[in-house]
Amino acid sequence: MIATTRLTRRFGTFTAVDSLTLQVSPGEVFGFLGPNGAGKTTVMRMLAALIAPTEGDARVAGFDVRRDGHRIRQVVGILTEAPGLYRKLSARENLRFYAKLYGVRDPDARATAMLQRLQMEASQDVPVGRFSKGMTQKIAIARALIHDPQLVFLDEPTSGLDPEAAFLVREFIANLKAQGKTVFLCTHRLEEAERLCDRVAVFRRKILALDTPQELRRGRFGSRTLIELSRHDDTLVEAVRSLPFVAAVQWRKAPPSASPTLIVTLGDPRTQNPELVRRLVDRGAEIRFVREEQASLEQAYLSLTGSLNLD
Repeated sequence: MIATTRLTRRFGTFTAVDSLTLQVSPGEVFGFLGPNGAGKTTVMRMLAALIAPTEGDARVAGFDVRRDGHRIRQVVGILTEAPGLYRKLSARENLRFYAKLYGVRDPDARATAMLQRLQMEASQDVPVGRFSKGMTQKIAIARALIHDPQLVFLDEPTSGLDPEAAFLVREFIANLKAQGKTVFLCTHRLEEAERLCDRVAVFRRKILALDTPQELRRGRFGSRTLIELSRHDDTLVEAVRSLPFVAAVQWRKAPPSASPTLIVTLGDPRTQNPELVRRLVDRGAEIRFVREEQASLEQAYLSLTGSLNLD
């Protein structure tokens, strides 16, 4: 659905996007993560054929971003940070207007269907300028989908929304995924990306990492097994460290009253935990419990873009 090769955009002497190469498959929810100013919106605008790249190539829905901009804009949906709605028009009038622009066969029926899907029939004749931000965002997403595109670009869709409105928007994105739509989600909300995305790219002018949320967590830190013991014994650290599959081992920092707990970093806890437990028991350890702890996507992200101490 999306394929780029060394896609670059400069503004004067400033390089906003540096040699971006990636592929997004049909039906994938692809998260594009990065801090404000990382170049995420610039990438989205190039892919939606709103601005031209300085260098490199990209194809979107089979069309070239340089030669086929008009065709791309016809077949994709886009939600920008600014909703782009007419504040004096009602929700129905906005959706009907954009449906006509896209050449939808029955604009009235399509607008009605979208409002029903959003459960906004009761507010359909209210001017958009009187809506809350969450309601406005829902109408903006409906506008991006009014022509039933197979590819949707969403730029910070929950930014500035209260928790209830953000939840509704996330549910909307999950429904798009269930319908087989391709979603390119620009966000800096990591819990949102972890919940919704098949793959994510951590981006700051160029890709720092690209994988599934699960593999990004595992790739940066491995999986950690926490083993609570009845007593502190430093010889157990050396016994565990000598196992060939153990990447790291240390005591968890905790108040003196807490039970001593070993933190052991493994590649595959499911297959390696039994041997780890056997080694500890053989060395006289009394184990109170064993549990796996994986790093969050937030921890992986911070590790890629800054410094992080998991302890």
